[in-house]
Amino acid sequence: MRITSIPQLYRNVNRWREILGVLSKYGLAGWLSKFDLPLTRRLFRDSEGGTLAQVSREARIRMAIEELGPTFIKLGQILSTRPDQVGAELAMELAKLQTGVPADEPGAVRATIAAELGAPIEELFAEFCETPVASASIGQVHRAKLKDGSDVAVKVQHAGIEDRVRVDTEIFIGLASLAENLPELRSYRPVATAQELQRVIRRELDFGEELRRVKQFGEMFKDDPRVHIPAAYETHSARRVLSMQWLEGAKISDPGIRSRPNVNLAQVARNGAEIYVEMIFQHGVYHADPHPGNLVVLPGDVIGLLDFGMVGRLSESLREDLEDMLLALVSQDAGQLTAVVTRVGQVPESFDETQLSTDIADFVDHYGHQGIGHFDLAGALSELMEIVRRYRIILPTPLAMLIKLLVMLEGTAQLLTPDFNLLEVLAPLQQRMMLRRFSPLRQAKKARRIYGDLEQLVEVAPRRIRDLLTQMQSGKFDVHLDHRGLEPSVNRLVYGLITSALIVGSSLMLSADVLPVYGVSAPGVAGFLLAALLASRLWRAIRKSGRLDRRD
Repeated sequence: MRITSIPQLYRNVNRWREILGVLSKYGLAGWLSKFDLPLTRRLFRDSEGGTLAQVSREARIRMAIEELGPTFIKLGQILSTRPDQVGAELAMELAKLQTGVPADEPGAVRATIAAELGAPIEELFAEFCETPVASASIGQVHRAKLKDGSDVAVKVQHAGIEDRVRVDTEIFIGLASLAENLPELRSYRPVATAQELQRVIRRELDFGEELRRVKQFGEMFKDDPRVHIPAAYETHSARRVLSMQWLEGAKISDPGIRSRPNVNLAQVARNGAEIYVEMIFQHGVYHADPHPGNLVVLPGDVIGLLDFGMVGRLSESLREDLEDMLLALVSQDAGQLTAVVTRVGQVPESFDETQLSTDIADFVDHYGHQGIGHFDLAGALSELMEIVRRYRIILPTPLAMLIKLLVMLEGTAQLLTPDFNLLEVLAPLQQRMMLRRFSPLRQAKKARRIYGDLEQLVEVAPRRIRDLLTQMQSGKFDVHLDHRGLEPSVNRLVYGLITSALIVGSSLMLSADVLPVYGVSAPGVAGFLLAALLASRLWRAIRKSGRLDRRD
């Protein structure tokens, strides 16, 4: 950690102590689980009294995050969309994070609404229920009625959550800075990932951004009878308050949805899947949290979408990469799938593409014999993410989030129809993908983009070449070489020189009786002992790994 972060560390010392205490408790419980000792099993328990030593590592991480509070819960939910970094098992466990947090007192809610909207509740709403219907990590939702009789859901941000988020994200970045020093974690770019998470959660704190997203999706699907986007009330919304139309229906997470009359669950599942496929492949903007609690079944098998705090966006190039990945998976083309993964992802220095090709070929062979009606798309994508994580390949955040969304979407649809298969919805897209990719309009756009790049290259290249020739003519042309892998050899050479110098110097002191003790030169003996220590370390390091700058 940098010296400049010391003031921040001192300012947040109490929260640091609390976080490190929770992490050490769950980490120590994991270490003690290796020993079958009844006393140690009783020492560490979770908030409900359960024994931590008998819980899996992934579950302990989730429980520690829940104990650390709303900010870390939100960070964990975001990390659950990155199975390529945290692994499929941990991503699935983080998706279970409980978002329920204690609600604010009615007085705090009233103060927030009055401060944001400039008037007390009585002047803004005809009715306002002070008991929230839900309370999540960022805010809580109240049911209310406007003066014109419209039923609305009012989302109010928790008091003091911005300061809590600021402190916790600073600490999270500090922990990431420490993780950056560990060689096994450095390839995952923990600081960059932490900063990205910080940006995401800060965007969620601005309800004005969510208001704009709701209006955007409402415009996108205004003529689609399969989906209903709640209307947003801009006059009753601000940075920390958001008012939207109240949707009266059954959430997919409601166990009683199967007993509701006039509901075709199979049609609801297919409608929801088709809506998301259209968002992704046609609009390039999608609702990124298809959790069962965020989907409401309305009369007529219409899907209502809630909570637009997380919205994903896909560029044209990433959309094409996703299409290539799905087409290669469906057509059993292992070579194409390997090429897409290595082209899109950031590969580490010590990357074995041959072994990756072999693993992906085995993966494609395993899933390639499944018919479309029985194809486990969620399992295939999860296993592909595990292969990517094993080789420490970092996928772009939008692409990793989208793959996680497809897995979550199939799981949510299967709550309604257990035999639902997302690939059956995606299969008709294959022909449309190819037609759209080779359409004249798309080719014209790509040609314009390529022409712009070439025009810029033609404009810049002569000047760069002239500068290069000028530097060569004046003798200022430098070539910087990055020697990789020479550090162990240099370290061994330095250790060998120091050891040799100590042996020679000690021999001279012994022969000259420098500072003798009992007739023997004390500095000479000390030098020989130190030389022996250095020589033994050098010999051990060469035999084991040939490196002195890494522990074995």
